[in-house]
Amino acid sequence: MPARITAVVSDVYNEGGRGGVELANAVVKASAQKSKFKFLYDLSSPIKEKIELSPEKIYGAGKVSYSPLADHKIKLFARLGWGKLPICMAKTHLSLSHDPKLKGCPKNYTLPITDIRASIGAGFLYPMCGEVRTMPGLPANPRGARIDIDKDGNSIGLL
Repeated sequence: MPARITAVVSDVYNEGGRGGVELANAVVKASAQKSKFKFLYDLSSPIKEKIELSPEKIYGAGKVSYSPLADHKIKLFARLGWGKLPICMAKTHLSLSHDPKLKGCPKNYTLPITDIRASIGAGFLYPMCGEVRTMPGLPANPRGARIDIDKDGNSIGLL
């Protein structure tokens, strides 16, 4: 039987933690459902082999290149025993490639791995594809840029 999708209201912005209780309960319930998740690769494969499957199978890249820093850190992570961790590619959200200017479904480009970082607490390695920032979710004009204090000491721009 397929999993049911549930929608709930989360209003932590106005209600703090109480506003997220219904969402938290829905996440706990959803996480108890059976999953058919399967990695694209065998976790025991070498780090580079795991990295190269995503660009080949998902992004349409022809090949992958590694900076000297990325090469060094891949060897270091393998020596530290982190080689069996899964891979989570860090790349621009504006393209299937590393380059926000490559639109549509680019093919046969070279995906540059400029660095690789470890998120040991979360349990994965994340190669950096081209020039990418790792702080997710910020728009081009973040709301924080419009927050200020007026001449009377009142906060403005919060809503």
